[in-house]
Amino acid sequence: MSPVIELRNVSFSYGGAPVLDHVDLAVDEREFLGIVGPNAGGKSTLLKLILGLLRPRQGQIRVLGGAPAETRHQLGYVAQHPGFARDFPISVRQVVELGLLGRGPRSGRLAGLLPGRPGRAERARVDRALHEVEVDNLAGRQIGSLSGGQLQRVLLARALVAQPRILLLDEPTANVDQRAESEIFDLLRRLNARMTILVVSHDIAFVSRYVTRVACINRTLICHPTTAIDAGLIQELYGEHVRMVAHDHPHGH
Repeated sequence: MSPVIELRNVSFSYGGAPVLDHVDLAVDEREFLGIVGPNAGGKSTLLKLILGLLRPRQGQIRVLGGAPAETRHQLGYVAQHPGFARDFPISVRQVVELGLLGRGPRSGRLAGLLPGRPGRAERARVDRALHEVEVDNLAGRQIGSLSGGQLQRVLLARALVAQPRILLLDEPTANVDQRAESEIFDLLRRLNARMTILVVSHDIAFVSRYVTRVACINRTLICHPTTAIDAGLIQELYGEHVRMVAHDHPHGH
């Protein structure tokens, strides 16, 4: 089978500053890929190139057999930052409904945002997404009243309501506690049964418990099986001394 995502010799620069340099990557159907690396190493840029939000200076990108801009509607995206102020007067349900914008003939008619209301099929999709991430009991709450973990689940529901084939997440657990982080990744592991997932994270030891491969990126990109993750690899990637951290679970690091 052909990869669902394929990058060949891709380079990208912001102005004159190179961010990605001759990157090759192939991601298979229903793979769970962790993307790790230092700050400004190109992780978020890589996701935006796959989404078609940026165009490479050099190289070719194919997503689901087409150009990223043509297949973007089949991708779900959870950005590193929500993209709206936490005190914006909008409910959890309305946030998830925003995931339907541009996805069909009724997509411009979302309750309270534009004239008209979503149809029965759209409401059912919103209900399913809320239920799947276990926040259906929060549907009427204002977004500003949520905890960090609850907000991340809502943003994940907004991505899922479009029924994507590929899900991309940029630091989805950066501002949540350890328990919420584990719960979110357990949820992602269940979702991986039906979709391909790419997740950016700083915590290489944690994500290696869940993902099938780890893509280490710092301008260039090298993929490793999770069994190859050790202190030497982390130090090589981040260029820093490694500090051992004890974890209260049976997975060794």
